[in-house]
Amino acid sequence: MAGPPPPAAPSGDPAAEPICELEGVTHAFVLPSGQRLEVLRDVSVAVRRGEVVALLGPSGCGKSTILRILAGLIRPTSGQVRCRGAPLRGLAPGVAIVFQGFALFPWMTVAGNVRAVLTAAGLPEAEAGARAADAIRLVGLSGFEEAYPRELSGGMKQRVGMARALSLRPEALFMDEPFSQVDALTAEAMRAEILDLWSAQQRDPSAILLVSHDIQEVVTMADRIVVLSANPGRVRTVVQNTLPRPRDARSPEVAALVDRLHDLITGHELPDEPAGAPGAPGAPAASATEPLPAAGPNEVAGLVEWLDARGGQQDVFRIAAEAGREFGPLITAVQAAELLGLVDTPRRQAVLTPLGRAFAAASPEGRKALWRQELLELRLFAEVREALAAAPGHRLPRAFVEELIALRLPSEDHQRTLATFIGWARYGDLFAYDELEGTVSAQ
Repeated sequence: MAGPPPPAAPSGDPAAEPICELEGVTHAFVLPSGQRLEVLRDVSVAVRRGEVVALLGPSGCGKSTILRILAGLIRPTSGQVRCRGAPLRGLAPGVAIVFQGFALFPWMTVAGNVRAVLTAAGLPEAEAGARAADAIRLVGLSGFEEAYPRELSGGMKQRVGMARALSLRPEALFMDEPFSQVDALTAEAMRAEILDLWSAQQRDPSAILLVSHDIQEVVTMADRIVVLSANPGRVRTVVQNTLPRPRDARSPEVAALVDRLHDLITGHELPDEPAGAPGAPGAPAASATEPLPAAGPNEVAGLVEWLDARGGQQDVFRIAAEAGREFGPLITAVQAAELLGLVDTPRRQAVLTPLGRAFAAASPEGRKALWRQELLELRLFAEVREALAAAPGHRLPRAFVEELIALRLPSEDHQRTLATFIGWARYGDLFAYDELEGTVSAQ
């Protein structure tokens, strides 16, 4: 297991010069429609030598975008990006990235995949071969140098990705959801191996930046946990993790910090609303247009069925653990169910409302009727229905709905919102969508 971090720069020491940092960064993407989608707002993050930093937050909070901006893969709309105190121009020197997908060249062997990045970096063939062999040994793939990706398991493919990054001997290793596509036991072993490499006194990487949905993962790995909120992504708080290493995931101390982070995220993403407050079940519809959480009807129905089978309520974190769901997508499904009046979320609980219980007990057609009824309480669906009633042939072009979404929800991802809108409307038999003609029509 990993020992103490390198002594060169104490973890979290504000006096240590950051390897790379963002200050006041805001970033927006321009969609094909020309609309501007703001994904980050006024974000400041630093990565220093001798520490493991984790970016934690729900889907859509911009974690991966922050990583890519720090690495120099994306130039932000505004704000400062610095490397060793100087403005970053191009790619960040001394940084290597392990992405969520394996991204291996299928026609190359394990050794060939690792050597490819070293050749691209301009290393002589002999040195590239030696470094590749060393990196392959470090990640435990000795004997598989001549194997092709199709012959490897998911965990072995991710180890090749690790070897490729480590072969560059980076000062900072950036990892974007690196263990999400491997089984739990493999992920646990790889986390320990990465921390062992990081803690070695005379070897890079000396710093790690980890993007993750997994709260327990960041508690066991990180010294500093940056908790982000979404729409747009912002730094909500930074939690210092002073637990001694090695950290036992089953220890009371780790469990307490996991619970604290869980409460931070659920308290922000699923805020308690007093009865009768705008947006609370049974309250009058708010005048503002409600963003649509990107969860499909089957995900929402599955959540309702799960709760109904367990007495009508359960801790949200426990649902994720027992159902084997990533916490971020689960939160999105809970938000969608709450928006539709099917669940309430007092503190950490997801609790079926009377409507949710009725939905769980209803026939397929009954569920559609209840779903349709709740959609018409949402401003976006109500406005489209009014427009359809007045439109020739009760048919509207897709562009009309896209423009309405852009007008009413300017900070949302319009294409994703449109896909959610269409999926929800189809499930409730509220509207039909013709993909070939690109039109929305009344059912």
